Amino acid sequence: MNHEQLERGIILTPFQRKHLTKSLETDLSQEYRQRIEIMLLADQGYTQTQICKTLGCCQDTARYWIAIAKLGQAHQWSEGRIGRPKVIDESYLNRLRELVNRSPREFGYSFGRWTAQWLSKHLFKETGIQTSDRHINRLLKTMGLSTRQNKAVEPENQNVSNSRFVIEDLSTSSHTNHLIPVSHINPTWFPISE
Repeated sequence: MNHEQLERGIILTPFQRKHLTKSLETDLSQEYRQRIEIMLLADQGYTQTQICKTLGCCQDTARYWIAIAKLGQAHQWSEGRIGRPKVIDESYLNRLRELVNRSPREFGYSFGRWTAQWLSKHLFKETGIQTSDRHINRLLKTMGLSTRQNKAVEPENQNVSNSRFVIEDLSTSSHTNHLIPVSHINPTWFPISE
């Protein structure tokens, strides 16, 4: 490798290299710093094995960030998650159970019933654990809960005063004495004008 290649770099553009080098000057967590260093070392011609020995990182991490740099996506060094995803524990499940049993309006939402998607968003805000709405539904099912409302059986004649129609059994109704039998009605026919 000649001197000109080292100045130019192998996989990064001059802008990407400058951006990554400048980012190293800021106060970064060790994981973010390692990502940047992997890409810069790969750009200088280091092999994956050399990078792993130099930085003390695993082969998978080095391979991933070298591939990101080769794809021209070096600017995404801060977008990926760090480490293993958080695990849903008993406190998460208890909070989920508590939320399902309370109205979303208590938390400032305009809707009156939770959906799995909104439960997921709300729990992510509170716990930092991101789960899909399908997984929320699976968790609710294992707990014997659901976001769907139970269809309560309404007693007969409930809300009769609010209804415009009342359906009653005519044979037992006291209002049958004023009804006219259908046989006594003479239909009136009107000619259709065209």
